[in-house]
Amino acid sequence: MAAMKKILVAAVVAAVATFIGHRFLKLKEISLASREVPVKHLNCHYIKNIEYGAEDITILRDGLAFLSTGLHIPGVPWFSDEPGKMYVMDMLHPKPTPVALQIKGELDLSSFNPHGISAYIDEADDSVYLFVVNHPQHKSQVEIFHFVEENTLVHLKTITHPLLHSVNDIVAVGVESFYATNHQYFANYVLNFVSVMLGLPWCDVVYYSPKEVRVAADGFVSANGINISPDKRYVYVSNIMGHLIDVYERKEGEQLMHLKSVAVGSLCDNIEVDHKTGDIWLGCHPNGMKLSMFDPKNPPGSEVIRIKNIHSDQPVVSQEYVDNGHVIMASSVAAPYEGKLLIGSVFHKALCCDFK
Repeated sequence: MAAMKKILVAAVVAAVATFIGHRFLKLKEISLASREVPVKHLNCHYIKNIEYGAEDITILRDGLAFLSTGLHIPGVPWFSDEPGKMYVMDMLHPKPTPVALQIKGELDLSSFNPHGISAYIDEADDSVYLFVVNHPQHKSQVEIFHFVEENTLVHLKTITHPLLHSVNDIVAVGVESFYATNHQYFANYVLNFVSVMLGLPWCDVVYYSPKEVRVAADGFVSANGINISPDKRYVYVSNIMGHLIDVYERKEGEQLMHLKSVAVGSLCDNIEVDHKTGDIWLGCHPNGMKLSMFDPKNPPGSEVIRIKNIHSDQPVVSQEYVDNGHVIMASSVAAPYEGKLLIGSVFHKALCCDFK
């Protein structure tokens, strides 16, 4: 009997070890741990005043670019203990330079920790509203600001909700309504690591309005960047662990119907959409293991991917910029405007490039 117990214990231990080993191999595959990509540069220069990342960037049709900087999140390095800031930059200026936005209102700026952002223009009076994902004390909430003259953001409202528990990015669809992605299921970093290793598809996209809050799409191991088509009919979500961009159609009642997934072969973060062409621009991490196991001697690289004709039967996916981390580390967003391309990063610097 004792011998049989030893055999059973040994069999269970062997099975568990085999399972864990398989999941670690799967994690390496998901994180593209062995991927190396050749450098492909553009004519770029560093953007002044951006020293600790510009995790998200969005550009209005009139050329005003908004940048969120100074993000602190668990599992990712940061090199400043200063609170985050918001910047604005006029892309029509001969020498665009970001200017720190003044924030007025009751928001606690000492714990301001901005992540994903989205701008909404009210067609009734052309007012500009800026939606900012904020993580004070590593919580998740959404701040709504009114952008006014003199480079000022007036804080209007803070939104919290149990369904908005680990918000990464946001796309505004009204003055107080938006879609938001949850990129983690658990509040605990270790549990989230385990959930990714096990491939648990428990993350989602949430629709929020003052009248209702609900899950609009689910089934993600991690839902990251989100944006909307120029005609407002389609929503794009970065299924980062699947190396996919998921395309949804907005239906009545703000239901999201999945139409297709486009393979991009990289860990793509934020999504920006060209106002004129509808092309999708992605700031991506070519090797996620280098990002999570940060080593300044072997830094995480950067990759910008573009998708043309995403709604056609044959979307065109192309690499537009690649760096090995020696120019810019951990790219998270690529925002085009009139022949220029702004590339932001999670914690490093930001670039302004020519891509004509």
